[in-house]
Amino acid sequence: MEYKAVAFTGPSGSGKTTLIEKIVRRLESVRRLAVVKHDPSDKARFDREGKDSDRFFRAGADVAVLSPTRTTLFSHHPRSIEEIAGMFGSFDLMLVEGLKTLPLPRIGVFRGGIDPDYLPVLQAVAVDGSVDIRTTSLPPDITVLDLNDIEEVVDWIDHHAITLKGTTC
Repeated sequence: MEYKAVAFTGPSGSGKTTLIEKIVRRLESVRRLAVVKHDPSDKARFDREGKDSDRFFRAGADVAVLSPTRTTLFSHHPRSIEEIAGMFGSFDLMLVEGLKTLPLPRIGVFRGGIDPDYLPVLQAVAVDGSVDIRTTSLPPDITVLDLNDIEEVVDWIDHHAITLKGTTC
């Protein structure tokens, strides 16, 4: 299975999730989408303490919860992006939030100012009017995108997302 992928990076509160949500809403009728979000602090919780699946997971098992509208996997083992892609099944475009070490084309999302520590992994920055791009020193190969212009961001994705292959499960 082949699919295109692109990533988003930026400080907490910069608007990464909102941007990805807008892209999903814009493209969901014309493309099959998958989103992977990195949780480096392990703070996301998907089950309530004491429920069956939580008890099984705490006992040491990997757990899958199947319902008519969703599948949830709780695993004690990290997965590669290719393995995750295989779990999603068929899709056209994967949007990744975070995971700076993955070699994907990457848009940095910033408000108020651009953190130069992110620049080595970026190919583009998406900023709003709170960033004065004229006073910001950016490498010449980094594209500046309007954070509020979803069409411009989607066009950049269309031209820069790379093709990856997922393993089938």
